[in-house]
Amino acid sequence: MLTFFRRLSKSKIGTGLMAFVLIAILAGFAIADISNFGSGNVGFGGMGQSTLAEVGGQEITGREFEDQMQRRLQAARQENPEATYASIMGDFDGLLASLVDEASARAFADKYGFPLSKRLIDGTIAQLPQAKGLNGQFSEQAYQQFLQRERLTDQQVRQLISGSLLQRLLITPVAANSRVSVGVATPYASMLLESREGEAIPVPLDTFKRGLQPTDAAVQQFYSANRARYMIPEQRVVRLASVGPAQVGNVVASPQEIAAYYNANRATYAAKDTRSLSQVVVPDRSTANAIATRAKAGGTLAAAAAPAGSNAAVTSLQDQTREAYSSVAGQVVAGAAFSAPSGAVIGPLQSDFGWVVLKVDSVKSQGGKTLEQATPEIAEKLNADKRKQAIEDVVDRLQTAIDDGSNFTEAAAAAKLAVTSTPLITANGTSRTDAAFKLPAEMAPVVKSGFEIAANDPPEIVSIGDQGYVLVSPAQVVPAAAARLASIRDRVTADWINDQAFKRAKAAADAIAAKASQGNTLAEAAKQAGAILPAAMPLAARRIQIASARGEVPAPLRVLFNVTQGKARVVPVPGGKGFYVVKVNKVVPGNAMLQPALIGRVQGDLAQAVSEDYGRQFISALRAEMKVERNEKAIQATKSRLASGGN
Repeated sequence: MLTFFRRLSKSKIGTGLMAFVLIAILAGFAIADISNFGSGNVGFGGMGQSTLAEVGGQEITGREFEDQMQRRLQAARQENPEATYASIMGDFDGLLASLVDEASARAFADKYGFPLSKRLIDGTIAQLPQAKGLNGQFSEQAYQQFLQRERLTDQQVRQLISGSLLQRLLITPVAANSRVSVGVATPYASMLLESREGEAIPVPLDTFKRGLQPTDAAVQQFYSANRARYMIPEQRVVRLASVGPAQVGNVVASPQEIAAYYNANRATYAAKDTRSLSQVVVPDRSTANAIATRAKAGGTLAAAAAPAGSNAAVTSLQDQTREAYSSVAGQVVAGAAFSAPSGAVIGPLQSDFGWVVLKVDSVKSQGGKTLEQATPEIAEKLNADKRKQAIEDVVDRLQTAIDDGSNFTEAAAAAKLAVTSTPLITANGTSRTDAAFKLPAEMAPVVKSGFEIAANDPPEIVSIGDQGYVLVSPAQVVPAAAARLASIRDRVTADWINDQAFKRAKAAADAIAAKASQGNTLAEAAKQAGAILPAAMPLAARRIQIASARGEVPAPLRVLFNVTQGKARVVPVPGGKGFYVVKVNKVVPGNAMLQPALIGRVQGDLAQAVSEDYGRQFISALRAEMKVERNEKAIQATKSRLASGGN
């Protein structure tokens, strides 16, 4: 909804209506994220060449910023494995601004005594999903693995968390709970009820391709001017040495180990003994002795307990396991009951509830395995455990070798691992020279590491789940470069034709828009411009329909609400397929006075925008207070270096 308010400000009608409300609210519409405000005041002091900015005595170094850009690149490669620094340069200024904002908040907190306790930061770290173990609790091992995986230090994580917490704690009281009056919201709500009518005529690119055929010189010139369009992403040959089930298949448990396991777990393989029992519990020992004497003389336990009256009720328990009966009668009584033969009378025995006399009514024994019968399943378990441990032992030896300075070849040889190499592949694991080459899906993290390691870095050991581990290192690195013209001439020729047709179509569309804005219909304007085009299409909509659309709004409808009545404008067709010329023929203003619910909804949206604006202004004030200085020379040098590949 607010997007259309922003667009409206560019039209004459919209500008007049916008002037009716507070100018300050306008700024809020341009703010999308309170965490990335501003770019800092420009100044330059005596900072070193490696310092990009300084805030209140705190420096933002080139190394710190490049670490952030590297993490941003890693995140981008999750969606596009072929992403490079050049493809994320649009994030450069925003990321630097966010670091300046964090430093401003830290400097402000230091100056005015707003410390963050170590306990608060520790608690935040403990809540990181990556720092939790399998039990859902904080795990130091998981945290260290997270740091290693993300190439962060504990100090860097604490600095990132403290910066984020400070911004949130400082900004929230300033920006929260903003209010917008009904008088301010009503004109915006009326805008949403505005309706418009117009027409649009397509100017397709294909119409203007006829007769276009470039010379060799034109193709060469176009290729030279657009080399970045034909870049081949970085390619690498990646060396791999696997440590998995296949490498430890000869590791098996010995008969002695199987027997030892069986003996240590006899309870697991013993027959399951269940018993049906009758028991009576009385408060004194003399009564229990009398019942036991009568029961041992013959007859049922119920008959033996009858002379004791109602205080000696008999309970029957069917098919009891020792564990289940122990939870009822206790370990001592259960031990006696499960040690006696069928038909035996036991007791009296003292329990927590009184004196117990019981009779074993029946005994059932089922299941159980001999050592010979249990050997296959025990061997399977022990083999799996031993092989897992064998894999971990190899990995430990590899890591020790790497820590001692061994390169890939030396570490693999020390662990007696077979080495394989991929052909030249891109970061998504495919080969431009071998279309049939394909790595298994579980090797994706291995390829990722293979492209993150510098050519002179130590090799890395990457986990691939149940399949084990892979020692990985790049063997050859081919930097990103433009493809040779000879290999892509047909593509460059097609691009030249599209470029020329695009220019022709744009010129025709501009001419039609100019003539239509002078009072002609689109059909008349197209005829005067000498263009043979499809018929014009009628357009009609209310602004609220556009604002509430869930899917992509067609470009002509968007333009319909950004042009004044009687005027025309050119808008590109998505995908570079041509243009539309859109003309607005009629505008009917809306009136929200009869729709209070809509006014309330707009109030809420405006309040959010005002909150964002307050936050932006507060961050700007922090930067001014803490005197941000930017080293523009170092910033431009860093930007140029990263854009050219990060070297």
